[in-house]
Amino acid sequence: MMNKIFKSLLIIVFLISCDKKDENIITPEKSAPTVKLNTTYEVTITDDITYAQGLSHDSWSSANTSVVPLFMDSYVPDNDLQNRPLLMLIHGGGFSGGSKQQEALVDMANYYASRGFVVFSIDYRLRGDIGTIPQEWIDATTNVDPAELDQLYAMYPAHRDAKAALRWIIANADNYSINKDYITVGGGSAGAITSIGLGASELGDYKDEISLSEDNTLSTTNLSQNYEVQTILDFWGSNVSIEILELIYGYQRFDSNDPAFFIAHGTEDPTVPFSSAENLKTICETNEIDFVYYPLEGRGHGAWGANVNGKSLSDLSFDFIVDNQDLNVE
Repeated sequence: MMNKIFKSLLIIVFLISCDKKDENIITPEKSAPTVKLNTTYEVTITDDITYAQGLSHDSWSSANTSVVPLFMDSYVPDNDLQNRPLLMLIHGGGFSGGSKQQEALVDMANYYASRGFVVFSIDYRLRGDIGTIPQEWIDATTNVDPAELDQLYAMYPAHRDAKAALRWIIANADNYSINKDYITVGGGSAGAITSIGLGASELGDYKDEISLSEDNTLSTTNLSQNYEVQTILDFWGSNVSIEILELIYGYQRFDSNDPAFFIAHGTEDPTVPFSSAENLKTICETNEIDFVYYPLEGRGHGAWGANVNGKSLSDLSFDFIVDNQDLNVE
């Protein structure tokens, strides 16, 4: 039965290629950040900031490894404000390709930074990097087609790296005048899957399953840092990485304490079925999680150019973040 369920999950993930929060987190109290309704600030872009390291294996779980540096780009508004909200973007590509400089994400990063957000766009280990995975993932998938396993296994280091990226940002928040109480993560396709996995899971998920003795690069990932995501931008993704935690570990991660969800998905998406959005909507309703839901009628996968009632996806998601985080707007 386990393997049948895994097969269905793997099909979803393969087709893409082309929480409880820590209630003890205490951050300094500040008033809500102020952002601009329109493009206002020049944006300073810094490429290839190293946020951590990860391991790359010759094959899954092999003893032969090399160290891979992990990079992000920053988009910082040119102003003197000391109280800025954060947006971390995660690219798509089926956990097999893509990069932090994907055109649509660069456009979105500039959109938000020009309005006062500090934005980071991250890279993470892809399928070809063959990152470290927990033994229980291997044990749970012994009868699954090896070709499909590659796609599934790649999800673990991707999520591990995304969490490491956010911990790096939190560790360096003061250098960017980021208010750590106002965090949004988001992305498209595999990036949306990872954003959901990051925002809706426990802090230790996709981190504590592997020890420092198994992967000493974990010591580069700011393990002592905590965070609490407030809003998630899901562009044509799914909740598969949360389902996997339930299947392998029995964890139930969705509850009313989860971040608010922005869900946008093409109704004619041939890559990640529109039913994934409908399922996530049902999860939000069942668990009393705040959300907004935009079925993009007639649109397929990667519908970055879509608009609803004359508003772009950036406009809509901006309104969503402002409303859910009670940001001040000028």
